[in-house]
Amino acid sequence: MTWTAGLTRLPGIATVRAYRREWLRPDVIAGLVLTALLIPAGMGYAEAAGLPAYAGLYATIVPLLAYAVVGPSKILVLGPDSSLAPLIAAAVLPLALTDDPESALALAGILGVLVGLILLVGGFLRLGFVTELLSKPIRLGYLNAIALIVVVGQLPKLLGFSVDAPNLIGEIGEIGRAVFQGDIDPVAAAVGIGSLVVILGFRMWVPRIPGVLVAVVGAMIVSAAAGLTDVIGMVGALPAGLPLPSFGGVDWGDVGSLVGPAAGIALIAFADTGVLSRTFAARHGENVNGSTEMKAVGVANIAGGIFGGFPISASGSRTPVAEQSGARTQLACVVGALAVLAFVLLAPGVTAYLPDATLGAVVIVAAMALVDVKGLVRMWRMSTVEFLLAAAAFLGVALVGVLQGILVAIGSSFVAVVARAWQPYRTELVETSDRPGFHDIERHPDGHRIPGLVIARFDAPLFFANGEIFDGYVRSVVAAAPDPVLWVIVAAEPITGLDTTAVDELVDLDTYLDGNGIRLVFAEMKGPIKDKLIRFGVGDRFGSSHFYPTVESAVSAFRARS
Repeated sequence: MTWTAGLTRLPGIATVRAYRREWLRPDVIAGLVLTALLIPAGMGYAEAAGLPAYAGLYATIVPLLAYAVVGPSKILVLGPDSSLAPLIAAAVLPLALTDDPESALALAGILGVLVGLILLVGGFLRLGFVTELLSKPIRLGYLNAIALIVVVGQLPKLLGFSVDAPNLIGEIGEIGRAVFQGDIDPVAAAVGIGSLVVILGFRMWVPRIPGVLVAVVGAMIVSAAAGLTDVIGMVGALPAGLPLPSFGGVDWGDVGSLVGPAAGIALIAFADTGVLSRTFAARHGENVNGSTEMKAVGVANIAGGIFGGFPISASGSRTPVAEQSGARTQLACVVGALAVLAFVLLAPGVTAYLPDATLGAVVIVAAMALVDVKGLVRMWRMSTVEFLLAAAAFLGVALVGVLQGILVAIGSSFVAVVARAWQPYRTELVETSDRPGFHDIERHPDGHRIPGLVIARFDAPLFFANGEIFDGYVRSVVAAAPDPVLWVIVAAEPITGLDTTAVDELVDLDTYLDGNGIRLVFAEMKGPIKDKLIRFGVGDRFGSSHFYPTVESAVSAFRARS
């Protein structure tokens, strides 16, 4: 009974139970329209990840069907994605046997299972918050770097030659050398550039017609009619039959080597999925639980990894297509998955006429959508520090490596957070003649101090790195006061944290002030911070007479006593 009740709570089952007849037609139409993008995009991203093109179809079919059952979002489209392709290639290709696509595919499947397990466990532990480690500057720099890596990686395929370089700089140099030496294949380049023009042309002037589908079908027709299959590189026919689990040749050492990359890919995959999920749910007046979403993406990755796929996430290009085509529920994705499956089973030989150059054009256009130069310029104008974080993420990902670059960028973010807390804004508060209350002297230089009183504000938690700075600042304000100081009021509302080192600094400050006949009191200090003072053993030193609910009440007490 409990097991049956659990099944009925699955989002897909709940949708079926409440399904409306009027949703069927738009769902089916949206699924068929979606298929036009699922096939070329899946194959293109698989090749961008260094895997056989057909793996992209397996990584499309199985995750879509799995997510339709367990996924909380009704129209989210999962599948291979350009932001994950370089990470997958960086994790898998160094371990794969040379010239053995099956070895790389088996490793990619293991990687998908590991990513899924990490997400599944994270969902049960409610760890969705970890995606906040990828702040906006990091994501901006990361996505622009990914776009550069993908575009550069597909240029040789677009122009009909190949390069072998250990990093992005080397790859750019090899491409430049090949171009100047005339290694470009004119037929492949014509097909690739022509496909690129068709895709971009339809996107600009006829956006309702999927230019990707037109370019792919057109290229296959031209290849068949002109007999290009022996002239330029082709994707090749798909393997016959359904995908089956195959992890041959993978040992436990390989699995251990993939755990680290899997954690990084899981973080990126869920960050992308979480943003898209929340965005599209909000548009339809729905709410998506982050932990449930994390578990659903985990299940989809496990299913895809077992059945011939690789790590996947939500697609920022295919999900809007599903929405714009009228998708109402998960049935649209089911229709798309079944249509791709029918293509695999009924027409596996068609892709023998699909040029590699056309597939390269598909991936390049998709990667170009990740470029956000305006965002970088806007960030430069808003915050130099955050722009530098974005630049660090970009350079780290582009030059050091995708996973390493992300870790460098996250580390830089932590350093920036500590730096802001280490040297926070601090000021003295004064009275003004035109408004009540007490105000920042830096913003109100016409304000006046109350004789015998210093009101100081420190806009950060107090901890080991800034406790001494706080102590020094208060002492400097007291020393610079024009009149002998009798009281120091700390406007403590911005102080949201306290550690033992900072408590020692407070005690030292109080001892110093008391030795000079000055009383130290706190206004608007939060209850949890007071509790910490008691727990750290200085509650007797700072008794109730040292605390006031507002700055105004503390000033009134000073005036009454003096």
